[in-house]
Amino acid sequence: MPHRLLFTAGVLTALSLPAFAAAPPAPDPDSWSAVLERAAGQTVYWNAWGGDSRVNRYIDWVAEQMQARFDVDVEHVKLEDTGSAVARVLAEKQAGNEADGSIDALWLNGENFAAMRESDLLFGPFAESLPHFALTRPANNPEVVTDFTLPTDGFESPWGKAQITFYHDSEAPGFSAGRTPPGSMNELLAWARDNPGRFTYPRIPDFTGSTFLKQALIELTGRDEALYQPVAQSDFDSVTAPLWDYLDALHPHLWRQGQSFPASGPRLRTLMSDGELSLAFSFYPTDAAVAVKEYQLPPSVRSYVLDGGTLGNVHFIAIPYNSPHKAGAMALANFLLSPEAQARKQSLDVWGDRTVLDVARLSEDDRALFDAPSDNPALPPAGAFDNTLAEPHPSWTGALQDAWLKRYGVN
Repeated sequence: MPHRLLFTAGVLTALSLPAFAAAPPAPDPDSWSAVLERAAGQTVYWNAWGGDSRVNRYIDWVAEQMQARFDVDVEHVKLEDTGSAVARVLAEKQAGNEADGSIDALWLNGENFAAMRESDLLFGPFAESLPHFALTRPANNPEVVTDFTLPTDGFESPWGKAQITFYHDSEAPGFSAGRTPPGSMNELLAWARDNPGRFTYPRIPDFTGSTFLKQALIELTGRDEALYQPVAQSDFDSVTAPLWDYLDALHPHLWRQGQSFPASGPRLRTLMSDGELSLAFSFYPTDAAVAVKEYQLPPSVRSYVLDGGTLGNVHFIAIPYNSPHKAGAMALANFLLSPEAQARKQSLDVWGDRTVLDVARLSEDDRALFDAPSDNPALPPAGAFDNTLAEPHPSWTGALQDAWLKRYGVN
């Protein structure tokens, strides 16, 4: 009798679910002309973070170009949290929606990529078949095929680089006497004690704030090898104890005494613009330089990286397994890797996001697209990114966020 009841309940549940069409054959990424032919006329729903006006205006330009060049409409679905899009794809899979998903392209990396791969939520492999992918020279640049220690295996396509970059106002309190900005986490703590309220970081689980936690942990723990393995394989409490001791000491000297945190990296920049902070950081290396150019920050702002290097990664475009417009999504991913699109994205007039292309190996004409010398004083110094620290295993991000919220969860 119990088995019969379970079977009947299963039938009723199945009958209550909407009926979905069978999945059509996926486009063959290796037949690029066929991909473009199928892409024409499609609307690609690109789910991407929408919390920065610079990012949004670049995506608007991309949408214009995709329509004009490939007859592909791109709709930017602005996200506050990429995890919500991952949850939507998972819910669609659980509901049996195999071919008519609501997301065609997704800006993601790290723990979200790991979660989608684990649940078989991604279409691929496709990235290596994109005509412009070869311009990244993956054999010489393994970061374009590795995401938080995990091989991408062609299930996501790179389109930009990020790295923690600090910036300070050389004429603001804490620096007006010519004091050198802090070059390490311990120096940052000492500076914050001397200049209370003039520094902070974004509230967790914001990705910029979460990256600050990982940056601090890498520098402070004596067991950083554990960070590049799944968190379950380590003694989390022991490895992270130096981080919590550090934050316990730092928080009383932060903006609003660490009782409240700004919501995001852009909000951190606004606090600098309003003169409330003297020191801040961004995950976009040219963030401060663009803000100076747009008169959002004073010309006395300068950018730098910590003496031991800073955390960096590549961000990617992926295609959900049940996207109904995979051809259009592949056309989008390929265009984002074109020298024209990459150069425009890197321009301080647009976004300032670093290219994933191997510019030195491009043709002379394509290299010229990136020749944009600037005397902007807020640009990071030459060679600033020679020492890029690798992202820990993706499982560490969620574990750190959960632990931070448990200890410091505030408004």
